[in-house]
Amino acid sequence: MSKTNETNDRTVTIERTFNAPVGLVWQAWTQPEHIAQWWGPKGMETKVIVHDFREGGAWKYTMQMPDGNEFISDGVYSVIIELKKIISSANFKPMTEGVEIQALFEEDGDKTNFTFNVIHATAAYCEQQKKMGILNGWGSVFTRLEEYLQK
Repeated sequence: MSKTNETNDRTVTIERTFNAPVGLVWQAWTQPEHIAQWWGPKGMETKVIVHDFREGGAWKYTMQMPDGNEFISDGVYSVIIELKKIISSANFKPMTEGVEIQALFEEDGDKTNFTFNVIHATAAYCEQQKKMGILNGWGSVFTRLEEYLQK
């Protein structure tokens, strides 16, 4: 059995085509001043606390939730291939912990084909996250990214 087949039932995948060149999408994803503008649901302010963008480097972002609590996103980068791929561990506390996220960038002329994978530890955990709205949540984040790229 291939590794891909082993993770299919544990993976949530979102694909988008951004109307922006891959270099611009890469910058929006990798530079803290840009990340703070689009990361997270609409209406929530993101603060970049740590952003050590290198393999083995950590990242940590916080957002203020409407109830006053902090939503914390953090992880460690494991793979960075410039303009192509970013793989990181990730926790989105208090909702999701112990996942791997993969951001894949593919140049398509002046557009960027983007694939985002969230790989969960088990198929049951992946299914639970789907029921909690992971597709809508990340979908809205990438809509914000799309809007930000058009500015």
